[in-house]
Amino acid sequence: MTNITIKGHEIQKIHIKDSCDRRALQIKNNIIKLLGTIGVIEDDVDVSLERIAIKRAPAHVSWYFDKQHLYFSYNSTGKFVENLAVIYKVLELEITALVEERMTVDEFVAKYREEHDVKEKRKLARETLGLEHDEIDLDVINKKYKDLAKEHHPDKEGGDTEKFKEINNAHKTLKRELQ
Repeated sequence: MTNITIKGHEIQKIHIKDSCDRRALQIKNNIIKLLGTIGVIEDDVDVSLERIAIKRAPAHVSWYFDKQHLYFSYNSTGKFVENLAVIYKVLELEITALVEERMTVDEFVAKYREEHDVKEKRKLARETLGLEHDEIDLDVINKKYKDLAKEHHPDKEGGDTEKFKEINNAHKTLKRELQ
């Protein structure tokens, strides 16, 4: 089996072949239950389901913890249901580390804290870097970032400090999403 690394955790690549809609609902309920183990109430959790869980689509979870808005999305597998399963597995590892005090609350919050308009910011970041709206290949993103950063670097003749800052912020936004 192939392994993938997400947020510093190596997990087996997840393949779900059947009953995708039912499994997506089960995973959603498991995520809500898992977040409940650290005191997050169900009303503070948002796990949107796709109408057809087998289709290619990103999955995301949004919740409130320690008076902060936290958010985690994943979009690197072939199916929505598999993306959601990856989110569950990573959250399970992270919450276990939190409960076992191998991670502090501040470290946990820092990994997932996002603004409410995170989707819009990611969309704008892709536009700023001249990427396709669904680009998730970090190598492609890094290459585009480096090319634009060289072009607009303030130390270069004709460089633009504001554009350079905008490019850096866009890259940081996408890098945070995909690591």
